[in-house]
Amino acid sequence: MRREAQATAPVTALRAVTRRVAPGTWASHPWRVDPDVLFERDGWGFAGRGAAVRVPAAVVASALASFDVDDEVGRPGAGPVAFAALPFAADAPAEFVVPAGLVVRSPDGTEWATLIDGVDVRPDRAWGPEPDGFSLRSPVPHEQWEAAVAAAMARIDAGEVTKVVLAREVVVEANRPIVVPTVLRRLRALYPSCTTFLVDGFLGASPEVLVARSGSAVRSRPLGGTRPHSGDPAVDADQAAQLLASDKERREHAVIVEAVAAALAPRCDHLDVPATPSIVQLRNVLHLGTPIEGRLTDPAPTVLELGRLLHPTPAVGGAPREAALTLIDELEQADRGRYAGPVGWVDRHGDGELVLGIRSAAVDGSRASMWAGVGVVVGSETAAELAETQFKLQALLAAIVRP
Repeated sequence: MRREAQATAPVTALRAVTRRVAPGTWASHPWRVDPDVLFERDGWGFAGRGAAVRVPAAVVASALASFDVDDEVGRPGAGPVAFAALPFAADAPAEFVVPAGLVVRSPDGTEWATLIDGVDVRPDRAWGPEPDGFSLRSPVPHEQWEAAVAAAMARIDAGEVTKVVLAREVVVEANRPIVVPTVLRRLRALYPSCTTFLVDGFLGASPEVLVARSGSAVRSRPLGGTRPHSGDPAVDADQAAQLLASDKERREHAVIVEAVAAALAPRCDHLDVPATPSIVQLRNVLHLGTPIEGRLTDPAPTVLELGRLLHPTPAVGGAPREAALTLIDELEQADRGRYAGPVGWVDRHGDGELVLGIRSAAVDGSRASMWAGVGVVVGSETAAELAETQFKLQALLAAIVRP
């Protein structure tokens, strides 16, 4: 008789068995079609079911180290892997889950599966019909949210902060439970270059890598500055040119890049930070992006340690950090939950990847709560910032709301 999955720590004598699987297994595997945990981008990633163990974030490293591991693959992401969608607030309670079963496709095409011996993997489940009736509401009226942006601009003018990210929530109520596998399938199709993720009902398609570690290699790709993407090449070329030429957008982006580089540099022997950003084109928006890559000093910090150094970056908080976070609490007057927190995975060697939990939604039955944020800096305009949240929200609305 196989054991039921444990709901909480500690880990006791669990054995993780990792074996290669035939090429092509990943694409249509039942765990990827209807996962409990998902993290994928550009045709590679992880899909898992069940929960072998859940552990508080503070002890995830020791929990992974306690597994008895039988691994024939021997590369990052093989063996037991822990996943989490962490809260935005760094001091909020958080936990990681190690799936009972995990199927993996690496960027080079190698595929494998990991099973936690003796723990049940959730069987296939039957979903009901798709919802076909939806209602949307903003808990904070537009006028009130624009007033908060205006208040933030006044505090910037007074010199209290140089940037603050303000977010707003939209709640979707459907007439039937939202079918999560369908939403994930749509997100993959709509945003293949983004990271599609699912952990404990929190799902999305994030464009932004907070930090990734593989051995001594570290990378990050901060984004900042936004324009709508129309799909018309001529219009989009003009939007991209305006984005690159915008003093306001370039300043907003530079604040983020400088903060990420300053946090990583003391932990690196070498860090490459391009002098100018490039255009990152998504289905509905254009961003400024800067790929940062480096080599970590020995001993290399784990991906979670690096994430703690970086989060929250000015991309989702502001600058200076503590003053911006205080202002967010004052002006938003709401709990972001896991919105804009780190989402990702870590293995027993400390390798892994964290993306920002943006373009995201917390789904609970027939209800979905989603947020979108904007960076308020000198030169911001209240109406333009509201409009930016609206086209950012389209990323998830397009995948969930299909009347």
